Amino acid sequence: MSDAVDPTVPPSGAGCVECDAAGGWWVHLRRCAACGHVGCCDDSLARHAAAHWRSTGHPVIQSFEPGEDWFWDYSADAYYEGPELAAPDSHPEDQPVPGPRSRVPGDWMTQLRHRSD
Repeated sequence: MSDAVDPTVPPSGAGCVECDAAGGWWVHLRRCAACGHVGCCDDSLARHAAAHWRSTGHPVIQSFEPGEDWFWDYSADAYYEGPELAAPDSHPEDQPVPGPRSRVPGDWMTQLRHRSD
């Protein structure tokens, strides 16, 4: 699985690529360990990190949250031991969760509870 991780690739940005493009919001962020794509987690409405895995075949992600360094392998449905990735290793610490602040609706918790799986 050596092609699942490229420690030299920087993250694609400070937020979910697809949510940013659509003006959306996210709960937590995940970074693709192969190409640096930053997507929203499975607790987010859009689940772009998992969609990225399904569309690209890049199975390993790392949390892109401040203070977290764990990896996950979607294909094995298990934690993964990965190397240190290129900086930065998280979104800015002043970026709220959920975020970004200006796009999070007041009823965000209700939206998450009522999402269709």
